[in-house]
Amino acid sequence: MTSFNATLPFNLVTYDPPFYHTSRPSVIPGVSDPTLALAAPVIAYWLTSLIFHTFDISSWKWLDRYRIHDSSEVASRNLATRFQVVRAVLFQQAIQTVIGYFWVSGDDKPYLNDGSPLAMLPIAIPLTRAMVWVLGERSATRLLREVGPQLVHFIYWWAIPAFQLLFAMFVMDTWQYFLHRAMHLNKFLYKHLHSVHHRLYVPYAFGALYNHPLEGFLLDTTGAGLAEMLSFLSVRQATFFFILSVCKTVDDHCGYNFPLDPLQMLSGNTADYHDIHHQVIGIKSNFSQPFFVHWDILLGTRLTREEVNLRRQKTRAKMT
Repeated sequence: MTSFNATLPFNLVTYDPPFYHTSRPSVIPGVSDPTLALAAPVIAYWLTSLIFHTFDISSWKWLDRYRIHDSSEVASRNLATRFQVVRAVLFQQAIQTVIGYFWVSGDDKPYLNDGSPLAMLPIAIPLTRAMVWVLGERSATRLLREVGPQLVHFIYWWAIPAFQLLFAMFVMDTWQYFLHRAMHLNKFLYKHLHSVHHRLYVPYAFGALYNHPLEGFLLDTTGAGLAEMLSFLSVRQATFFFILSVCKTVDDHCGYNFPLDPLQMLSGNTADYHDIHHQVIGIKSNFSQPFFVHWDILLGTRLTREEVNLRRQKTRAKMT
């Protein structure tokens, strides 16, 4: 732990970095971080899909209670064949990789490089000023002498990265909600672009990115790029964000409602929630993707499973 003197009421020190940080030139030796940022989401997509596909083709009876649809219903009610889906997804991933090659350069964002006292000064100085303004100079100085280094360390390694990740999620959710909703409300966009994805009336995991190529570029590729850019993610942070986004998207289309699925516990935007959107009864609802449902709630487009069941009960009652 090395001391660092600055014009502060406390000495900045260098603590050991958290578990997620590595000082190696690349996370995986022999693979550059930009290359990993391009390859990891593709690998994560197919590995996650493979797990759910294994469930789909298995005869394990314990899975039946968690299936949103019967396995035979998946094949009989979808308009696109598995081969068409795989081919379209691979094509979209090829486009994303080519664009990403020119988008993702070296880790040129200075934030979260080494955690040295010099790197933490841009946090320590405004933090000191803010605490003096709120608490007064005497109280702020006393408090900062006790916990200042630990507080700066926490903000640098945990608070700011967490905020960046949440903000990236917000940007992606916002972009995808309004564009996704527009593709349903505009008949031309729906007919020529978004209807391709809705050929999967009963979603399954590796069909998560089954889209028209132009929609894939606008909705997924552009959305991810904007989120990465506006939240100032480093290449390593962006790699984690891209993997999380891909796995969440696959999970939303998996066709299973597992109670302990960590990605479905993240928010109310679960596989069951998105499955409603793929049905006729919910096609003008549940536009939120991939993380949270706040836009559906705020703008009145949320449709829960309870409301779906209630509508169907009323319809059946009218027919009898």
